[in-house]
Amino acid sequence: MAILSDKDLRELIEEENAVEVKEGPELNHELQMGPSSYDLRLGYEFGILNTRKIEKIDTKNMERYKNFIETEKHSADEGVVIHPGEFILGSTLEKLNIPRNLVARVEGRSSYGRLGIIVHATAGYCDPGFSGDITLEMQNLGNAPVKLYPEDRVCQVVFETMTSEAENPYGEKKDSKYMGQTGATGSRLGEEKR
Repeated sequence: MAILSDKDLRELIEEENAVEVKEGPELNHELQMGPSSYDLRLGYEFGILNTRKIEKIDTKNMERYKNFIETEKHSADEGVVIHPGEFILGSTLEKLNIPRNLVARVEGRSSYGRLGIIVHATAGYCDPGFSGDITLEMQNLGNAPVKLYPEDRVCQVVFETMTSEAENPYGEKKDSKYMGQTGATGSRLGEEKR
């Protein structure tokens, strides 16, 4: 497997629409393109778990979880504050469309990591065939509240080639519960076959 260079990324984005924006400022290759990655910006929607109303998250009864995720919209001017220890869901402004012969990995940017902000807890891997916004599992591991602003470049995506095209890409699998997701999408563990 090989990581795509900036030249290959530009072709992938311009010819195959692998990264696109539907709402907000257009892509800016000059700002967002790195030597081997493409910066993604924070979207406007956030999912906040109201911990004052929930006793616990029961992974075998996810219906209650859905009732306690509150969606908030924040503008690029007002931002959103993440307090120490707090966990919120965010999303990317950009939508990814992963071709059948590539995988993508979403990684945090070090400038935010140095403030104690983890951009994604565990879900940075995108299967071939996936299409949708990337939900960010954000947490403040630091000791001070941090204010983040929609439209800021908070993470980056790296595309890697596979040995061959996937026979069953993500959208064609029966368990593709996040295909086409938009905004800060909460856990769909309750839809998973066990």
